Amino acid sequence: MNSKSNISLLSDNELVERIVKSNDSHLFAVLYDRHVTKVYNKCYGFASSKEEAQDLTHDVFIKLFVKLRTFKGTSKFSTWLYSFTYNFCVNYVTRNNYKKNEKNFEGEIPDSKDLDNDVSESVLLELKAEKLGKAMELLDPNDKMILLMKYQDDFSVRELSEALEIGESAVKMRLKRAREKVINVYKNLN
Repeated sequence: MNSKSNISLLSDNELVERIVKSNDSHLFAVLYDRHVTKVYNKCYGFASSKEEAQDLTHDVFIKLFVKLRTFKGTSKFSTWLYSFTYNFCVNYVTRNNYKKNEKNFEGEIPDSKDLDNDVSESVLLELKAEKLGKAMELLDPNDKMILLMKYQDDFSVRELSEALEIGESAVKMRLKRAREKVINVYKNLN
């Protein structure tokens, strides 16, 4: 087996290959150390506290260890991991919102106002950060996910297409709709 210094020189993809072949938890720890901070930061964007973000991060890595063999290597591992993390967090938030709504259901679904189809990306970038954060919290988790991947993590349309396993035109449409939604929510905040 290679020494620790040689292991740290392995690429993420090489590490994944070795982990899948050997189920070696020491190799997985190297992968964990490389990515835990970014995964935590993504989880924190969906969590209501640091403790919840830590729990989510822990759960992501547990599930990751089990699902690692599904990584095909067609994109960078970090792209795949962040998509995996976002999907995990979106599912978590959706599941929790469903449970809350099930307990507190009042029978009303808010009407959505007509959205301006000509909303530009520049409008989104001009919004005040604090108020935008509040608007983001009110978005559907899938809309929040794609906006964070694009604007916080600087994913290109091509990287989003690979991560979400949808076409580039679908990515552009989802981004446009998500921007429209967040701007609409933002405008209606007090």
